[in-house]
Amino acid sequence: MDEIDSRILRELQHDFPLSERPYEVVAERLQISTKQLWARVQRMLDEGVIRRMGASFDSNKLGFSSTLAAVSVEPELVERAAKVIGQFHEVTHNYLRNDAFNIWFTLIAVDEKRIESVLEEIRTTLSLEKAAVLNLPVKRLFKLDARFDVSK
Repeated sequence: MDEIDSRILRELQHDFPLSERPYEVVAERLQISTKQLWARVQRMLDEGVIRRMGASFDSNKLGFSSTLAAVSVEPELVERAAKVIGQFHEVTHNYLRNDAFNIWFTLIAVDEKRIESVLEEIRTTLSLEKAAVLNLPVKRLFKLDARFDVSK
């Protein structure tokens, strides 16, 4: 990764323009061509430097409900459980933990009722006891601004 890549990442994370053609604006700011910008971004995506590009919205301000959830499954069921959990469009991401509750995930849904419905469907599909599924709704929000220092 060179200085231009670092500058691209800074622009994409910190000052993404609200414009009809945002990548042209970014390219102009960086004094490179849009074609060069796209090629570099695609390379960073291919290499895993960039894992995801997209907007991040405050789901609560948009009227949605969210929760952190976890399930406890036997090690031999982890792959199946991850697939079952990941099939719901309300699941934003899930990850494996080395704990009794070994798959953690977040859900964003239209309301609490839908969250409960998704969790129940996951529980019954995986034949889990009620105690093997945790629903940990937000009581107080601590929002971290996770931006990465690419200057090093």
